[in-house]
Amino acid sequence: MSQQDRPRPVVLGQNQYGKAETRVVRVTRDGPVHRLKDLSVSVALSGDMDAVHLSGSNAHVLPTDTMKNTVFAFAKEHGIASAEEFGIRLARHFTDSQEAIHRARIGIEQYDWERLTDAEGSGLPHSFVRKGQETRTARLDYDGGRCEVVSGLKDLVVMNTTDSEFWGFARDRYTTLAETRDRVLATEVHARWRHAWSTDEDPLPDWEASYAAVRAALLDAFAGTHSLSLQQTLYAMGARVLETRDEIEEIRLSLPNKHHFLADLEAFGLDNENEVYFAADRPYGLIEATVLREGGSPRIPTEPTQG
Repeated sequence: MSQQDRPRPVVLGQNQYGKAETRVVRVTRDGPVHRLKDLSVSVALSGDMDAVHLSGSNAHVLPTDTMKNTVFAFAKEHGIASAEEFGIRLARHFTDSQEAIHRARIGIEQYDWERLTDAEGSGLPHSFVRKGQETRTARLDYDGGRCEVVSGLKDLVVMNTTDSEFWGFARDRYTTLAETRDRVLATEVHARWRHAWSTDEDPLPDWEASYAAVRAALLDAFAGTHSLSLQQTLYAMGARVLETRDEIEEIRLSLPNKHHFLADLEAFGLDNENEVYFAADRPYGLIEATVLREGGSPRIPTEPTQG
């Protein structure tokens, strides 16, 4: 066998392990009035893990079952003030308590519940209904010194029934799309935003207030932008967040175009003046971009991850 035909050595590359999607529900009982936090928590740890892959030694392997138990124990011992705070606490624990672990990534999805009301409109103390809107997300990366916090949301479906146009686009011999000066613009917002905070030396954000304000900024910009393209709307949404929230350094948005096409009613002798639409499920346009402060470097992955 010639030298060039010999197989090249095999080495271990990046690796991580953890417990995915531990579902934890924390009920806080303030007398008769209860509060809920409902999370799906994914833990991924990396570090000195060569031995377990190469020889099968588990000496540095904290069992994934322990990670699951830690999520439940921390929910009891520390409560869940916010997804971000809970994730930071977990990430620091795993990295600081295990010498072999050099980095922890915590991915969290939060499912919101709305308090039910009685016939008079007063909130009931311990009855809830699951909200049918967006899912809140958080990703925490901790390397033993600095923590990177990326908050977010997904599945937030929004629509403008006018103030949207699309015309003047490039054409080739396969183009059949008609130009429009008035269309329905609908999308399902997937947004992730990176906080400036990274150590306890920095002012700690109010995670709950920050999330609510970013969500409101996204919705305000969507509703208030006369759109010539979904790309323009995306940039307006991202820019509004950065212009109004000093604690945010970068935001990445993924906006599928939930196409609404005018239904053809001519066969029935009916006109259709922007009143009846066919909501197309797929295929769909997908518009994605990062908006960040001038001079900054994008750090949010282009592909969403949990754990």
